[in-house]
Amino acid sequence: MQVYILGIESSCDDTAAAVIASERILSNVTANQEVHRSFGGVVPELASRAHQQHIIPVIHSALQKANISKNQLHAVAFTKGPGLLGSLLVGTSFAKAFAFGRNIPLIEVDHLRAHILAHFIRDEDIQKPPPAFPFLCLTVSGGHTQIVRVHDPYRMEIIGQTLDDAAGEAFDKSAKILGLPYPGGPMVDRLAQEGNPQAFRFAKPSLPGLDFSFSGLKTSILYFLRDRLQEDPAFIEKNRNDLCASIQATIVDILMQKLKRAAGQTGIREIAIAGGVSANSELRRELQEASLQHGWNVFIPKLEYATDNAAMIAIAGYFKYLQKDFGKQSSAPYARSQS
Repeated sequence: MQVYILGIESSCDDTAAAVIASERILSNVTANQEVHRSFGGVVPELASRAHQQHIIPVIHSALQKANISKNQLHAVAFTKGPGLLGSLLVGTSFAKAFAFGRNIPLIEVDHLRAHILAHFIRDEDIQKPPPAFPFLCLTVSGGHTQIVRVHDPYRMEIIGQTLDDAAGEAFDKSAKILGLPYPGGPMVDRLAQEGNPQAFRFAKPSLPGLDFSFSGLKTSILYFLRDRLQEDPAFIEKNRNDLCASIQATIVDILMQKLKRAAGQTGIREIAIAGGVSANSELRRELQEASLQHGWNVFIPKLEYATDNAAMIAIAGYFKYLQKDFGKQSSAPYARSQS
């Protein structure tokens, strides 16, 4: 029997809804919020208001594209956290009302776990089977950087994480220093294609173990540019592509060194990446190269499943549905990771 799950994602500034039939994706709809561009970052209050405007049309569109009615749904899954509380409240409230009105189960989904489980979405464009358990997943986004040992869809163990800033935040803050528009990470990636990644060198952390740190790198970039601009006020303009390439190479190298160490310590050769920064072209290239050097079987998400989306919420909800792991009407969202 096919199990139809409606997934709702509203953790930050994208309002998204998706419908799956068991693991097979039927629709995946996202409404972006352009209002934040002029502010150079996400404004929480504006984000929650935009979610209120978008959520009903987005869900209606997802059901239409899936060609099913709301009466066919077996459950509704929603992002419980982590994320912006105001944004999460919109998705949570709608999901609770929808589930209550349809008398179907409500399923709570952790945003970070959903990113990892996106590798199990069945899509006609994806020919490669999903990772075999156990596998390692480098989860990298604007708010989180983790290495997770995935035992099965229900048991995930964080074996390394950032002690301060996330990799995505390092990309975005660096872009802001360089005067690039929001969102900065994709812009750094784009300009880096025309730059020399060896042009400039920045400080890398020397942390033992598998944990990350990016605050020192941001400080290194800031002081480096401060000194160069004193010598030449046009330094950034003259070297923007090389700066982007060098910053990107540094961040990716930090990520890859820890991932290689994790694979060596655990002996696991099934390696995946997930989260918004997994869309970065340099990280994808480096992972492919590492697979050839170390004999890894690598898994790189399709771009639409790398950034925030509702398909990943729906597939995570499907696995919880199989376990009858349902939420309650008293469910409340959380801003910080509870893993």
